[in-house]
Amino acid sequence: MQKLDTLLSKYIEDIITYIPEIVTSLFILGLGLWMIRFLQRLAKKIFLKKNIDPTFSSFILDMLIWGMRILLFVIIASKLGIQTSSFVAIIGAMSLAIGLSLQGSLSNFAGGVLIILFKPFRIGDVIEAQGESGKVLTIHIFSTQILTYQNNVVYIPNGVLSNGKIKNITQNNLRRAEIAVQTTLLKNTTLFIEKLQEELDKYDKVLSQPKPRILIKELLDTKITYTVQVWVENDNYTTACSYVLLKARKISDAM
Repeated sequence: MQKLDTLLSKYIEDIITYIPEIVTSLFILGLGLWMIRFLQRLAKKIFLKKNIDPTFSSFILDMLIWGMRILLFVIIASKLGIQTSSFVAIIGAMSLAIGLSLQGSLSNFAGGVLIILFKPFRIGDVIEAQGESGKVLTIHIFSTQILTYQNNVVYIPNGVLSNGKIKNITQNNLRRAEIAVQTTLLKNTTLFIEKLQEELDKYDKVLSQPKPRILIKELLDTKITYTVQVWVENDNYTTACSYVLLKARKISDAM
């Protein structure tokens, strides 16, 4: 019984001895979390004022916040008397094991960083990549979210996306449409081209410069295939293509 009392007294003395460290650690924790939130708000205001890309700024903020949280945790552990050298070694070993098991995810992470840094496309752009085409909704660290023309949401891993071919359709304001028009063999091909050219010249959604062109792509015994090249603004692309096909059909039927 006396031994138990002695042991209990020792534990109480140890707890009393550690109370200042515990109180100090709690103070450091509260102050550190407040500082992290303050720096986060400050960084957001700076990024917004400098008009930095939202995806890039979000990524940088996440990295900074998690880095500061880890640093705060190490400081508190050191204050409580925990050997930080062994703690760092454990983290390193865990990081290596996680890295080996998540090689694909790390590849996607690296791809996300490359996309954010080099900006082959931005949110709102229409792109073609990996056999998919559509509007970019969001750019995450591991994948990019695309809304296709069929209203399907597709997630493309950033690893293959950054290493593959990307066609950014809306990066430039203007776009050249090439429409294939097929008709039966007409007696007066020159007249057909002239009439269609007149329709293109007076259509307000087709740019006058560069001038629209109508070229013969294929000439067979029973049919002719034309390539109609017109420059339009991106928003008018599908409307202009539909207009060309409709007018070509009307002219062909009237001859």
